[in-house]
Amino acid sequence: MSTSTARFTLDPAFKVGQVNPRLFGSFVEHLGRCVYTGVFEPGHPAADEDGIRTDVLELVRELGVTAVRYPGGNFVSGYKWEDSVGPVEDRPRRLDLAWRSTETNRFGLSEYIAFLKKIGPQAEPMMALNLGTRGVAEALELQEYANHPAGTALSDLRVSHGDKDPFGIRLWCLGNEMDGPWQTGHKTAQEYGRIAAETARAMRQIDPGVELVACGSSSQSMPTFAAWEATVLEETYDLVDHISLHAYYQPEDGDVDSFLASAVDMESFIENVVATADHIGAKLKSKKKINLSFDEWNVWYMSKWHEIENSGTRDWAEAPRLLEDNYSVLDAVVFGSLLIALLRHADRVTVACLAQLVNVIAPIMTEPGGPAWRQTTFFPFAQASKHGRGEVLDVRVDSPTYETRKFGETDLLHATAVRAEDGSVTVFAVNRGRTGSLPLEVALSGLDLTEVVEHSVLADADPDARNTLDAPDRVAPHAAEGTALKDGVLTAVLEPLSWNVIRLA
Repeated sequence: MSTSTARFTLDPAFKVGQVNPRLFGSFVEHLGRCVYTGVFEPGHPAADEDGIRTDVLELVRELGVTAVRYPGGNFVSGYKWEDSVGPVEDRPRRLDLAWRSTETNRFGLSEYIAFLKKIGPQAEPMMALNLGTRGVAEALELQEYANHPAGTALSDLRVSHGDKDPFGIRLWCLGNEMDGPWQTGHKTAQEYGRIAAETARAMRQIDPGVELVACGSSSQSMPTFAAWEATVLEETYDLVDHISLHAYYQPEDGDVDSFLASAVDMESFIENVVATADHIGAKLKSKKKINLSFDEWNVWYMSKWHEIENSGTRDWAEAPRLLEDNYSVLDAVVFGSLLIALLRHADRVTVACLAQLVNVIAPIMTEPGGPAWRQTTFFPFAQASKHGRGEVLDVRVDSPTYETRKFGETDLLHATAVRAEDGSVTVFAVNRGRTGSLPLEVALSGLDLTEVVEHSVLADADPDARNTLDAPDRVAPHAAEGTALKDGVLTAVLEPLSWNVIRLA
């Protein structure tokens, strides 16, 4: 493994595009303890009058999430929106086929909108529609209930439920992972493309300004990948604004070096979907560009879930402990690299949702009746959301490399940079090297920057270090030493296996 210097040049003339605030979205699904004892726990010492945990709310605000996708996920493909509105005591209990749990519907549509308002004006609803067991009619009913001011049966029903003001949901997902055989109501690309197109066309009759996300592939490894996108977009190209991508990463067979390079796969996934979408646009002779909604992404130890899934031990429990991965420093560095991948494609990735927000593969953990705390992955997301607003500069790295089983020769450095409106620049950088520090030199061209405001690092002598209920503050970012900006050149040393945020002004 080489220890030579990694380099790149920053010049405001060379840019990728503007960061859409929706890039820092998240996801709340009725799965495990994401909702119940996660964001919502009436009777908890920190619960407000609506049952929302204020300790979680504070952490959600600190995390800096924007759009919040709801109510699923796989859950949505069996979801009846009518179950989730009206007096709580009248709401039915239902079997949730997706996660083999019992859904009480105590937290529903109105509670979700109220939760977003408590987060703040930056939190925007992103509502998923059930196109698995339902279709066009139910989508229109939900749209009317949620968004029409008053004077119709469904809008007046909302008012009678105590929500005088419309919810104003602009962003809608046309189903979830409909390419997946695990999905309730799974469809072929042709079947899904038709129902997505018909739903989109009808929704635009109510409101031409809605923004719609068509289902893309559940992962790049799906056997139907790319053919699915092409078929779906041929049906929906002029009717939708985005196509979705989902990707989760974990080390396979102990291959940590390939795991550290997960963003190589994520970037190729993005570029392949862009190429497919643009091919269909060219074929249809359309000037329109379809953007990407990366509305599920994270590190997820899915193999652990499959062991539980195949064990036959799940028994329709309410809010069981599912998918509660506890993230290490290693996981957080990979996670930071995935954030860099999204920023590097900000010209086309205009929505992204970290899956999920609380307890379920999440940056925030809670204990029922007890505390809430930050996982290691909390820090890269919060820093990217806070400092990654503005224009992404085009970063082409010249980096020493290392060998990976999955991706071959891979750069040790993964980096991007964002220029804010005030001219300040933040560099986000990951050193994938597990043993050696990585010297970094960044030449600044045409940028009036004179000082290093901060160089924050997430790294640890123990890459397996984690934050837990017993040690909630074990891992946190620390300040780096020796980072300097002189004569238009930034110099720094990136610790082994580290996520770095370098702010320049």
